[in-house]
Amino acid sequence: MTDKVKKLAPAIWAEIQKAKRVLLHCHPSPDPDSLGGVLAMKFLLENLGKRATVIAGDSLLTTSMAKIPGFDQIVKKNYFEINLADFDLFIILDSSALGQISKKGRIVFPESLATVKIDHHRNEDDFAKVNLVDTSYPATCQIIYDLIKTWGQKITPQMAAGLFIGIYTDTGGFKYPPTSDKTLLAAADLAKIYPDYHKIIFDYENSVNPKELEFLSLALGTIDHYFNNSVAISAVPFAELSKRQIAPENVHEVSLANYLVSVPGWIIGIRFTETTPNVVNLSFRRREGEGPDLSKVAIALGGGGHSAAAGATINKPFAEAKELLLKTLQKVYPELGKP
Repeated sequence: MTDKVKKLAPAIWAEIQKAKRVLLHCHPSPDPDSLGGVLAMKFLLENLGKRATVIAGDSLLTTSMAKIPGFDQIVKKNYFEINLADFDLFIILDSSALGQISKKGRIVFPESLATVKIDHHRNEDDFAKVNLVDTSYPATCQIIYDLIKTWGQKITPQMAAGLFIGIYTDTGGFKYPPTSDKTLLAAADLAKIYPDYHKIIFDYENSVNPKELEFLSLALGTIDHYFNNSVAISAVPFAELSKRQIAPENVHEVSLANYLVSVPGWIIGIRFTETTPNVVNLSFRRREGEGPDLSKVAIALGGGGHSAAAGATINKPFAEAKELLLKTLQKVYPELGKP
C-alpha cells in the first residue's frame, strides 16, 4: 500500500460515511477493471447500509463479463439518463478524465453531489472533490483492495471475484508493469476468498462472439507499417464494419493491438477503428520494455492510459483522423523519424 493511498483513505471513508445514496458507473467500453471494481464497491457500500446504483454508462455491456457477481444488477443507463438529485455521492472509478464518465455531453456535477475519483491512469485532471490517483498501481481494483483493507472492512466472495478479475486482466495475467509482489499478494488473498477465480478467468477469456472473430480477420488484413516498420497500424473504416454488421462492442472486445506487438520489431501496435461515422477509436500497445510512453500520445489526442497501453477517440473523418494520428506520433516522439 502506498503513502498516497494511506493519506487519502480517511478522506474517502469520510465521504462514504456521510452518504446515503451512491452512484457508480462503468467507463465507455468497460473492461473488468472498471466493471469488477464498481461491482465490488457496490457490494461494500450495501454492506455498510448504503443504497448503491451502478449505471452501465455509454456502452453496451458484453457477455464476456456476465459471470462477474452483480452484473445483472447494473442499470442500463448513461450519465445523462439518470436523475442526479437521487444521489449524494458519486464514486468515479477507473476514469482518468470527465470523458470517461460519458462522451455524450458536457459533464457537470450539481453542487449537492459529492465526488470521489479513484484511478491508476496518468492524467492531471483532478475533477472530483477527493482525487486518489496512483499510477504505481497496475489496476484500479488493487487500489480498491488496499482501501478496503485500510478501512478494516471484510472482503466477501462476491467482492473478491470482481477485484480479482479486474487485477488479472489489467495486468495482462500479471505480465504488465507495474505488476509487483504486492499485486500478487493481493491476488492470492482474493483467490483464497473466492476459490473459483479460475472459472471467472475462463468465462472471460472464452466468451468470444463470432462477430469478434470476423472483425479480427478483417482487421489483420489491413495492417500497414510506419516509422521504419516500428509502428504497425490496423485501420478499419466504418463502411467495412457496417457491411459486415460488426458492432462497436465487437471491436472493443478484440485485443487487436496486443496481436500487433507480438511481432518482434513492431514496437507499437495501434488498432484504428472508425466505430461510427467520423468517430475513430484508438487502442495503443507497446512491446514490453521498448519504445515511447504511449500515454503521452493518447493524452495529446484527448485520451489517456499507461506507458505501455493507452487509448483515445478522434472525432474526425477516417482519413483526417489517420493523418492526425501520424502527425501526433511524430510530434510527440520525433525520434521515431518520418511516417
